[in-house]
Amino acid sequence: MNMEQLKLDQQLCFPLYAASRLVTGLYRPLLEELSLTYPQYLVLLVLWEKESVTVKELGEQLWLDSGTLTPLLKRLQEKALVTRIRSSHDERVVNITLTEAGKALQEQAASIPDQMFSCLRLEREQVTQLREQLQQFLVQHTQVS
Repeated sequence: MNMEQLKLDQQLCFPLYAASRLVTGLYRPLLEELSLTYPQYLVLLVLWEKESVTVKELGEQLWLDSGTLTPLLKRLQEKALVTRIRSSHDERVVNITLTEAGKALQEQAASIPDQMFSCLRLEREQVTQLREQLQQFLVQHTQVS
């Protein structure tokens, strides 16, 4: 049995986990200015791009199940940033739409990507390569699952 592979520095999961915690921690002060959590910000990123999606589509895009999304969306609705409306054609389908306040928040958030880029202390090409590698990994994982 090869005990070397049980060392922490041999694990793929640990640097992914630690990097995720680091990056979300860097977002925290920027998002606090907007009274948003990181998961709320992710939801708004999708909606700023598409303006309206179903809970199912949102879950697929963010890799979150409806049990996680429902309270998150409820809090965004309480902040008057989104509306949740059941489809008149199929009551199982819930449409999520940006409100005017949600749309306006996009302008306030516009500087976040550049601020994050400067926090990461990486060249743009390195960030692009890392993001593309992780996206490819995720796509391959979904094809296997």
